[in-house]
Amino acid sequence: MGLVWRVRSNPVARWWMLLTLVSGGNIALWVSLYRELREQPTASDVHLMLLLCAAYVFGCAFRSVLPRADVQRICLFDTWLSSVLIGRSVATVAELCFAAQWGIILTQLGRLAGADTTLTAAWAIVPLILLAECFSWYAVLTKNYLGNAIENSIWALAFSTVGIALCRLLPEFNGPVRWAFVVAIAGIVFYLAFLVTIDVPMYLSRWRADLAEGSKLLGFFEGLRDVSTCWIVTHDHAHWKDEIAWMSLYFSGAVWVSLALCACYSLENYLPRYRIEATLASQAFAMDLGGQLAVSVAASFTAPRRA
Repeated sequence: MGLVWRVRSNPVARWWMLLTLVSGGNIALWVSLYRELREQPTASDVHLMLLLCAAYVFGCAFRSVLPRADVQRICLFDTWLSSVLIGRSVATVAELCFAAQWGIILTQLGRLAGADTTLTAAWAIVPLILLAECFSWYAVLTKNYLGNAIENSIWALAFSTVGIALCRLLPEFNGPVRWAFVVAIAGIVFYLAFLVTIDVPMYLSRWRADLAEGSKLLGFFEGLRDVSTCWIVTHDHAHWKDEIAWMSLYFSGAVWVSLALCACYSLENYLPRYRIEATLASQAFAMDLGGQLAVSVAASFTAPRRA
């Protein structure tokens, strides 16, 4: 791990240092969250959410410290930990845990609101991401960028489903819970726009370029050997410039979402008070109580008095 490239004039070095700093902060946030929630008698599955969140936070931290681009086989450090086989395996576990977090919290909200649409989305998210991971591995093993384009298209489909599920919940809650949904939906819209306008077109462009050049695709066993033994160390900004945008967003914003999901899930006992039905029932009870009080007061003034 040479230190020559890690100079302030190298934009890749600055980017790597920023990723490392953010990852350290994310780990600190998870530790703080764990200490806060581990003893609380809140949602029954909060410890599972903490575990899933840990897999995503630490998985992304590993990929931040040792970044690599899978199909190109490029990395920053000459170590076996930078092999695509290791990195892609860590990414697969982390991303499935992230999907499971979404499935769990959508199930929680869907049951509370009695929203079948949200419950259906909760069951769909993990199978969709599992399918996306299959296409990711296909792309990595064969060096076919079409697999990456399909993978990220499935991610777009999965989070379109999450967005629909959250929209379905908007009329069911009020107050800060509804505003949290609005922020989440806005974030999903931004993510989908990024996928549709930047990420997927980038992979399709690379796929077409490889077709034009007649690049040879690898077979399964050949690709498996290649991802285990081949990594190219480069610190050239030209090789990393197309990866910097999505990696920066992924290893920061997506991790913050994972932490937020964990924190929000622990608030299960506070959610019912923001349900629309509960609010209406409370208002109706208050009006009924006020009406009864008014009748009692009026009766006390109109009742005949003894001489």
